[in-house]
Amino acid sequence: MHTAFRAAAAAIAIGAASPAAADLVLNMVVVDLVPGQPPRADIEASNTGSERIYVVAEPAEIVNPGRPDERRVASPDPAALGLLVTPQKMILEPGERKLVRIAAIAPPARTDRIYRVTIKPVAGDVSAATSALKILVGYDVLVIARPAVMTGTVTATRTGASMTLATPAPPTSNCTRAGSAIPPARTARRCPRGGSTRARRGRSRSIPRGRSTTR
Repeated sequence: MHTAFRAAAAAIAIGAASPAAADLVLNMVVVDLVPGQPPRADIEASNTGSERIYVVAEPAEIVNPGRPDERRVASPDPAALGLLVTPQKMILEPGERKLVRIAAIAPPARTDRIYRVTIKPVAGDVSAATSALKILVGYDVLVIARPAVMTGTVTATRTGASMTLATPAPPTSNCTRAGSAIPPARTARRCPRGGSTRARRGRSRSIPRGRSTTR
């Protein structure tokens, strides 16, 4: 994943257009459920537009994150998924705010469990005297359910003009900055800004010397 979240956009067009404003805004797009704290978090969703919007929340687990065989697995059963998202449908009037609760309901696994929760508006009726265009923008929220014991071993190997960072399986996802490991306790919320990179378990990444990357 190149960014902490991915925005999903859908457009419904009827002819050439005058836009209809309906803006969904979230107060966070990364949820990190760490040991020693309640296994839940609330995301505030607000409607900053001038029209009523209908919002859905669709959770899915990311299996083998960051690998070529990565896949997204959804289930209507929160117990099978290990994650409860509520409500999964809501209506937001202009200026209204509501909370979406995300809770890990399965016992902690040995490694991170990675989820994506798509929170997006869905199209209602489009009515206008002339042609109309409605643009809907949603968010793919990253949720990390941490194991009971967090580890963050990162090994670094210099080869020529580059450094290869590797995380042996199965530790937790960790952050590095300019080739130095940042302990998990300092990355409880998210990777810090300013040339940082998230190293998934069992993965490696090469960084040219003298520069850093963010991922």
